Amino acid sequence: MPKNNGGSGRNHRNNPYQFEELFTRFHHTPAGVAWRWRTELLILAALAAALRWLDTWTGLTWAGVILGSLTVVVLAVPHSRRFITRRFWCVLARHRIHRLCWEARLHTRTGRLPLVLWTRPTKVGERAWVLCRAGISAEDFQNRIDQLRAACFAHDARVTRNTRWSHLITVDIIRRDTLAASHIIASPLQRLTGRSQRHPHLVLVPDPGDEQGPSLPA
Repeated sequence: MPKNNGGSGRNHRNNPYQFEELFTRFHHTPAGVAWRWRTELLILAALAAALRWLDTWTGLTWAGVILGSLTVVVLAVPHSRRFITRRFWCVLARHRIHRLCWEARLHTRTGRLPLVLWTRPTKVGERAWVLCRAGISAEDFQNRIDQLRAACFAHDARVTRNTRWSHLITVDIIRRDTLAASHIIASPLQRLTGRSQRHPHLVLVPDPGDEQGPSLPA
């Protein structure tokens, strides 16, 4: 009876990357993991410190109630809610770019992935600064624009190489078009055409008292 490796549907025999894994070993150092999850770690550390400080004054139950109430207030205020939402998309874009580099094999032969230095919100989405390691260039990211925008759940994506340092690239994640029309004004002729199509037996006849043109009978 074949042995199931960890209950996963993909075993070593069906793994298409088995030959590649013999030569590539990804580096997962504590510093790299901490850098990738730095935002989440800082939030957890801040919440733990606040909970510990409130516990010394009010107790654990009331500390949880106060923190929960503050969270609800922050999410209810439009300005702070927009700030948190935009920062959430920045963190998500950083993780998705990192995941794309792993899935699309944008790494060195020693298993080192590009380093996402910083991500900030823009008017149309997010902008990330990426440090390419030796063996990776901006053209590698440009050839995977379709995979990049799909990985980041975005409308489009752009990759720009730094004019001075070619190993530094800028990835713009575009989620919305600020030049798109927010309100479309329908034409009166379109409404008349729609009514004529719904009632083909109606005929446009001129109105003697109307100098502007024919009218549609009721």
